[in-house]
Amino acid sequence: MAIEVRPGTLFEDVRTLVGPKRPDANVCWCLSYRIPSKQNLALRGTARGDLVKELVAQDPPPGVLAYDGDEVVGWAAVHPRADTSFARNRRIPHVDDLDVWSVWCIRVRPGYRGKGISHHLLKGAVELARSYGAPAIEGYPVDNGGSKVDITMAYVGTRKLFEKAGFVKAADTDSVLNGFPRVLMRLNLR
Repeated sequence: MAIEVRPGTLFEDVRTLVGPKRPDANVCWCLSYRIPSKQNLALRGTARGDLVKELVAQDPPPGVLAYDGDEVVGWAAVHPRADTSFARNRRIPHVDDLDVWSVWCIRVRPGYRGKGISHHLLKGAVELARSYGAPAIEGYPVDNGGSKVDITMAYVGTRKLFEKAGFVKAADTDSVLNGFPRVLMRLNLR
């Protein structure tokens, strides 16, 4: 399997990874941390997909996609923190005033999990942030100490995944997901 990671500029491929089976279903679309909470809660049905279509057309794109040949197999949301709810999140601290980027969702399609694709996605997210001049990139994974994380909550990644990509723990957070504390992991890019 030769995995290639590319900027998330193809709406149909983004929809394959984060969209619902029914276009009118109210699923995340990876917007929970990308837009303000009030806007997120107000979006219903197809409005969520319409917004993602707009975001995919913007520069920078809202994330990266992993491909196995022509098959889209993974997604990672990455964007400047200032454009996300992490800019105002009281549970996730700011280490400093750098214009860092955040990576907050890593998703691999069923049938492709357990093959290292999340590592490729995180590396691709780092490369996208670097290509836009980000001074650093942060993630907010669970510190699960090797315990199993429920698949529905695994989208934030694990501390071990981020450490393998060269990130270091920069701070504790007040956020808990699936019973595990989340930590702020950072990779300096300059």
